[in-house]
Amino acid sequence: MSGDLTRSLRKGSCPPGPVPEGLIRIYSMRFCPYSHRTRLVLRAKGIRHEVININLRSKPDWYYTKHPFGQIPVLENSQNQLIYESVIACEYLDDRYPGRRLFPHDPYERARQKMLLELFCKVPSLTKDCLVALRWGRECADLKAALRQEFCNLEEILDYQNTTFFGGDRISMIDYLLWPWFERLDVYGIADCVNHTPTLKLWIAAMKQDPTVSALLIDKHIFLGFLNLYFQNNPNAFDFGLVC
Repeated sequence: MSGDLTRSLRKGSCPPGPVPEGLIRIYSMRFCPYSHRTRLVLRAKGIRHEVININLRSKPDWYYTKHPFGQIPVLENSQNQLIYESVIACEYLDDRYPGRRLFPHDPYERARQKMLLELFCKVPSLTKDCLVALRWGRECADLKAALRQEFCNLEEILDYQNTTFFGGDRISMIDYLLWPWFERLDVYGIADCVNHTPTLKLWIAAMKQDPTVSALLIDKHIFLGFLNLYFQNNPNAFDFGLVC
C-alpha cells in the first residue's frame, strides 16, 4: 500500500503506467471525503493498492480518460477497468476482494444500511456550505441549525438500535461511509453541531479507536493549512504538509 503521501499530479504531468498485477489503483486527493471513504475500505479489507493523487485545481488532461468529469475517487485495476462514485467503488471492493465483509450478507440488513445512507444525504452539502460561509465571514446560523437536525435524526437511529455503531455492535460499511464528514467537523469549525447529540458523540469516539480510522486521520494543522491555500485558489494546497 503506497502513495497516500505522494505529491499530486497536475496539468502537464505524464500519466502513470499500467496497474501492476495484484494491485488496484485509486485516483484520490488527500483531503477529499469521498476519496477518504474508499481509502478506508481499502485499508479495512487489507487490499494491496497504490494511490495516485490528483491536483483538483490543475487536473492533468489524461485524467479525463479515467473519469468523464475529472472527479475522484476512481479505481483502476490491472484489466484497465474503471470504477467511480465513492459508494459504488466501496461496494465493488467489498464484493471483489476477500476478507471480512463490510456490507452485511443478509439482503435486508444490506438494504437497511443503504437506506441509512440515503438519510445521510444532506450532510455532505450542509457541512461544505457551513465551511464556505465561515471562511467568507457569512452568517450560517440557519445552515448549522439544519445540520443539527440531520444529526438529531442520526442520533434517533442510534438510540433506537441501542448499538455502538450504525451497523450494529461492530464497525461495518455504513460507519465507514459516514465517517469522513464527522472527522472534518472540528477542522471545518462546526464541531459544536454535535454537542446536543450525546449518543452520536459516543459513536464518534468509538470510531476514532478503530485502527483503520486512526491510521488515516489527518493532522488538524495540516488540514487547516490545506484549507487556507485552497480558499486562495492556490494549486499548491493539495500538497500542503508533504516533505518529499
